[in-house]
Amino acid sequence: MIKNIKSIFTLSFILAAASFAQAQDKDNLGTEVVNVVKPYTPEIGDAFKVKATPALNDSVNTAKKKVTYGIFSVPVASTFAPAKGKAAAVKKAKPVKLYDNYVTLGFGTYTSALAELYTNFEIDRNSNFGIYLNHNSSQGGIEDVVLDDKFYDTDLNLNYSSRNNNFNWRTDLDLGHKLYNWYGLDPLVAQTQSIVQNIDPTHSFYNAGLSGAIEFNEGFFEAATASVGYFGDSFKSSEIRAVVAPEFMVPIAKQKLSLDLKLDYVNGSFENEDSSNPQSDYTHLIVSGNPSIQILKEDLTLDLGVNVAADFNPDASKTDLKVYPSVRASYRLVDEYFIIYGGLEGDLKQNSYQELASENPFVSPTLDSIAPTDQKFDLYAGIKGKLSSAMSYNLRASYLSQDNRLLFRNNARTVGSADAVGAAGYQFGNSFGVVNDDLRTLSLFGELNFDVNSNLKMRVNGELFSYETELEEEAWNLPDFKASFFADYQIDKNWFAGVTLFYVGERFDQTDVRTTAISSNPIKVTLESFFDANAHVGYRFNDQLSFFARVNNALGNNYQRYINYPVQGLQGMAGATYRFDW
Repeated sequence: MIKNIKSIFTLSFILAAASFAQAQDKDNLGTEVVNVVKPYTPEIGDAFKVKATPALNDSVNTAKKKVTYGIFSVPVASTFAPAKGKAAAVKKAKPVKLYDNYVTLGFGTYTSALAELYTNFEIDRNSNFGIYLNHNSSQGGIEDVVLDDKFYDTDLNLNYSSRNNNFNWRTDLDLGHKLYNWYGLDPLVAQTQSIVQNIDPTHSFYNAGLSGAIEFNEGFFEAATASVGYFGDSFKSSEIRAVVAPEFMVPIAKQKLSLDLKLDYVNGSFENEDSSNPQSDYTHLIVSGNPSIQILKEDLTLDLGVNVAADFNPDASKTDLKVYPSVRASYRLVDEYFIIYGGLEGDLKQNSYQELASENPFVSPTLDSIAPTDQKFDLYAGIKGKLSSAMSYNLRASYLSQDNRLLFRNNARTVGSADAVGAAGYQFGNSFGVVNDDLRTLSLFGELNFDVNSNLKMRVNGELFSYETELEEEAWNLPDFKASFFADYQIDKNWFAGVTLFYVGERFDQTDVRTTAISSNPIKVTLESFFDANAHVGYRFNDQLSFFARVNNALGNNYQRYINYPVQGLQGMAGATYRFDW
């Protein structure tokens, strides 16, 4: 329609132009002078935008008719059947077989022997019964030692555990026997054959204990532990100790309110008395409670509490109630890379003959009255975190204040040929007693952990100590520095190895061994620092059988852990471990 209109318009224009031309030819209008009074001033008119879709006033323009259509679908028969897809096969690693039982046997220099047995019986799906037996011994042979220096250490543990929806519990029966010798004679005494031949340095320790623990999955009663045990020696010394420690926790909003209670009872006696042991019996019952609340706010963790304790001693004229701080805090300054932490804690710590003999097996059965240590406070602060995904660190400084700290000190004794006959094996300046003193300790600690990969792990640490005593000349037998290094390396699926290094700094003790009854002043002795290097290597023959070899004191240093007590030199041991199921 629009094209027709345009054609008609064009034709009309042509005809009009032709008629106009003919009219000019017929009528000659002549010439005329036109005077322009005003010059032409062009102006720019307002621009307007043409609409993309202009409105048309066309009577011929009609509305579009709505078209309705449909598709006629005809089914087509087909014989094509698509194949089912199959999952790609993934090669699975063979799962490691875990065995519930193992036995280890090893033999080495100094006629040493190692034997371990662990076995576990599954009573039902929720109960287990286990047996653990450990024996470590050596027939001695330390260079320049004139007395027997063999030792035996045997422990047996029987345990039963049960688990259910409401709580888990476990009970243990422990039996032990240890044999040692007071072989650390002063060189002056060791040269006197008439004295040496009359010394029987052998002594034994015995222990038996029953303990239990329970953990609740719900409720404010969180857990509890209890134990009762007997400890004695071959000189008729005996000790009974019982400990009960329940734990309670009540959540309050986003905080946790905890209450830890503890009853610690010890009663002991020494049958052998001398001038250094005026009191042979001791009894102490420590009752303590530690209420605290934990506050968690974003990167801050804060534990606020107090520790209240009292020592009920029947020999004391009165019982004092002691209150100690119990504050711990940590703040994540930069995620896991830089964490600031610190605390201020105190406690009344129970001491026992069993703990002292475990730390130093050469103590005499004539110890002074054993009393608790009053740890007034332990103030510490430090930083820890990660240097990388494979390295972590820990730096700490602390100041510890303790009253009635027990220190090992060499026993003085006057010995001579006449005294040797009938004397006990610990009465020749070759045993240790304990002295009580108020001790202040300043220490600096640093540690680095390396998890290079799943096969190599290392740890190195060191701690520097400075002591201040109230009565004693030195903090006897406490080192001024300690350091250690540990490394474990899984070489491949069969071979593995490890290294353990220890360094212990100087210590002080005193000796006062005389060959006459004339009194003399004790002499302070400096024990030199020592370095102990140990290494092991092993080979897994299969999932059940593996072999190992160990080297202890690899440098062969006959250093003295205590005065006049050199250790064994270079020690080697080889053995095997077999894992099995019943």
